[in-house]
Formats: sequence, C-alpha cells, structure tokens
Amino acid sequence: MTLSDVAAMTLLSWDTVKAIAKTHLAKDYGKPRLNGVRYLGIDEIHLGSKTQFYTIVIDLEDGRILWAKPGRGKAALRGFWWRLRRANARIRAVATDMSAAYWSAVLEHLPEAVLVFDKFHVIKLMNERLDDLRRQMVREAEGPLKLRIKGTRFLLLRNLENLAADQIPKLDRALRLNEPLLLGWYLKEELRELWNQPSRKSMEAFLQDWCAKAEETTVGQLRKMAKTLRTHAPGILAYADYPITSGKLEGINNKIKTLTKRSYGFHDQNYFLLKLLSLHHSKYKLLG
Repeated sequence: MTLSDVAAMTLLSWDTVKAIAKTHLAKDYGKPRLNGVRYLGIDEIHLGSKTQFYTIVIDLEDGRILWAKPGRGKAALRGFWWRLRRANARIRAVATDMSAAYWSAVLEHLPEAVLVFDKFHVIKLMNERLDDLRRQMVREAEGPLKLRIKGTRFLLLRNLENLAADQIPKLDRALRLNEPLLLGWYLKEELRELWNQPSRKSMEAFLQDWCAKAEETTVGQLRKMAKTLRTHAPGILAYADYPITSGKLEGINNKIKTLTKRSYGFHDQNYFLLKLLSLHHSKYKLLG
C-alpha cells in the first residue's frame, strides 16, 4: 500500500505514517549484513533526467541490495569498501561492466577478488556496434535497399531464437543484400556462444578465433569490437572459473523503476535509498 492509503485507513497523517515506515526501514535494512558475502554485482541505473544515475551493489547469491548511492563511478562507491573491510567480508569475485569507472575501483579495493566482465554488457556492446553499422549502411544505401535496411533494427539486435517465423524472411532479405551487415549479424550471433564453452582453454581459443575473424573484415565497428575484447580478455575469460553475471541487477532495475512510478518519485532521498535496500523483501509487514 502507498503511504497515502495507509494514512487514509488509519486516520493518521501522511507524515506520521512515513516517519513510522522510515524508522522501521532504517532499523531492519539500513545497515545490510556484509559478513558472509562472496560474490558482488555492481552496476548503474538511470531513473530519468531529474534523479539521474544511481550506483547499485548486490549480493549475487541472495539478490540483496547491499549499497545504493546517487551518482556513478568510484565516488558513488566511497564508503562501501570501508564497510566491507569492517565486516571482514571475503569477496571471491565481482561482476561489472567493462567501463573503467567500476572495475578500477574493484582492483584498487579488492585486489584479491577476481574481476568478471558481465557477459550481458559484452553482448550489449556488440549490439551497439552492430546498430552503429546498420545506421551507417542506411546512410550509404539508396532506393529499395535503404528501406529494407532501415526497418531491421529490432530484427538485427534480437536473438535469432526469439524471432517470429514471419520475421526471419524479412531479416534474411536485408542481410543478403548487404555483406557488411551480414558479417556483423553472424559474428554477433557467434559471440553469444563464447560463454557456452566447456573450459577456460576452449573459451580462450574461441575468443581469439572470433577476434581474428572480426579483424579480417574491413568493417570498422567489428574491428573496434575485436580490439575491445582483446583488451578486456582476462575479465571476460574469468567467467570460466567464476560463472557469475549481473543479470539479477536487470530484474532489480525493473523493480526500482516500478517503485518510482508507483510512488510518483521520491522527494526524500534517504527514504528512497532505504526502500531500495528493502526491495528484496517480498512479504508485507505491519509496522508501529
């Protein structure tokens, strides 16, 4: 129930209801337990132009939000590392994206933990490169070819197995008429198999082979992607030893967006942060 609903039902003022809820949120969730945490996921969420970015850290084993602060990068994690040390937490591995904002902080404060670049962010980056290529092809194409390529963004970026039967012929016609786009799409689909390899050795061989294929093309976006993957290969291949992803964060991001929409925003940032820390709790509680 919203605070307004509870206030109307109990005949209490809205401020009183909020104060009761905030007090109990602070007591139950204000200081998440960090001892025993082994695997972390770090990511950012964007909640619109007014609220901007928040940095979220979760326990990848139980899905709890352990840290939530406005901002992004190292500054948003200040204070979290101190709490980890104080709790004597033994972090084995951390999943994050490939931007230096987070992984550099992980290397600095958790030198013994294994850094794992999240596979969903790698695929997302590949999709962005493919979309850049598609836009370039649209600009360069003329006549009927331009129209066929222009309407294929959704088809190109969606996984093949998720396409409807009537969508596949449309994608096939567009790809057959444009060789660079065809190469990009095949390499995008092939890259998804990287994380299905049975061992680190085979995963490394697969990655090297993929990069070699991309570098043999004359497509700038594919060559750029190969360079990025080679640069970040240790963190990508670490998945073979620690198969963790920040996939749970995507589900949490949807919950957060639903929370903010239902509440029409939060003017009290501390209250909002406490609501985030309690987001994993699925049962209703009577407070006060």
